[in-house]
Amino acid sequence: SPSAGLKFADIPNGLAAISKVPSLGWAQIAAYFGFVEFSGGFEDYKSGTPGDYGFKVLTSADPEEKTKKLSAEIANGRLAMMAIIGMFFQDGLTGSAWGDWALYTASPLRAFDASKEVGSVDPLGFWDPAGLAEGKDEAWFKQMRGYELKHGRVAMMAIVGFLGQHFWRFPGCFDVPDGVAALKTMPASANMGCLFLIAGFFELRILGERETEPGNYGDPFKIIDNKLIGGYDEKWRNFELSNGRLAMVGAIGTIVANGYTGL
Repeated sequence: SPSAGLKFADIPNGLAAISKVPSLGWAQIAAYFGFVEFSGGFEDYKSGTPGDYGFKVLTSADPEEKTKKLSAEIANGRLAMMAIIGMFFQDGLTGSAWGDWALYTASPLRAFDASKEVGSVDPLGFWDPAGLAEGKDEAWFKQMRGYELKHGRVAMMAIVGFLGQHFWRFPGCFDVPDGVAALKTMPASANMGCLFLIAGFFELRILGERETEPGNYGDPFKIIDNKLIGGYDEKWRNFELSNGRLAMVGAIGTIVANGYTGL
């Protein structure tokens, strides 16, 4: 289309071309099809020989040979109709009529592969020594991933709290002992009860409705739009998961050490 500045090289293959061809181009194609259809006339239907337009190059005057070739044409036409439907379907799902089905990861026939998900990072890659993800579907994995993210975030805040308690305390908690012992001492135990109730309220009443995917509750602080930080892409998601896993191990170790030594 010279008027639209559209070249043949700009037209993608397959079904994607439909959105690129201008409406005027489709009108020209339809007009040409109509001209060919009506110029051939409809006498073939009236004579009881549909498809016979008097073109004898590929057919024959011998009735037996003509019947044989007509049967071959009908059989090949049926096969072609099945093939073109399959190619349309494959092109729509993979992006190419000759596409690789490995690109269609959303196939309901494809077994869910948890090792391809975010979180499979070096040096361990996909680490599931207990085999918990074997035979599980995507819904189960997403649910577990949500639990992992939540526990990782809580653990990261816990580690910060364990370190920060030596430098800063909430008002009224200056005489409260460090670590696990604070849970048995007022007013820290009461504060912990309030924190538990507030967290439960957000978990059951607010956050569940805002979760668009495991651990994703939107961007209330507009951090994704910050060019220095970047979006919530695979790199940052792996970064969060790795730090959350490290924090969970660190928090467990810190709690055990604090409970055993009192330090």
